[in-house]
Amino acid sequence: MIQEFIAFAKQKFNVDKRLILLYCIVYFLWGLGMNKFGAIVEIAKFTYWWQVITCYIVYMVPISLLLRRLPFHAQYAYGLVAMGLLEFGGYALQSSYAYPGNLIDQLFQERNFALGMAMFFALYFPLGNWGVGKLYGLVFKNTIEQK
Repeated sequence: MIQEFIAFAKQKFNVDKRLILLYCIVYFLWGLGMNKFGAIVEIAKFTYWWQVITCYIVYMVPISLLLRRLPFHAQYAYGLVAMGLLEFGGYALQSSYAYPGNLIDQLFQERNFALGMAMFFALYFPLGNWGVGKLYGLVFKNTIEQK
């Protein structure tokens, strides 16, 4: 079972290094933007700015590559599990800060905050894979056609 997953992961990670770089750039900028937005509107933020790197690049980019080319609903479902673990861990370890009485708390109650965040951020995987795929096609169109 583990050997099958390792073989699957190796296949999924065997991509053009420029694609991985593009994922890292897009997700890093996306993470910085969302962290800033979350702080400005007082929903949530990372305790330290560099957590954008560990969360968005170290955690989310490999998961995005694993989920790439799956149907939207499968990417969302697997992404929900991945983000549920991340959100739960971030708030349990207090490495993420949720502003008291934030918009999500007001709409869905405080006890549903991490679940709401996980449900929202699970969309990153199908949307991120779609967006990076389109951007990769635009930026590297000539080199893709030559291969």
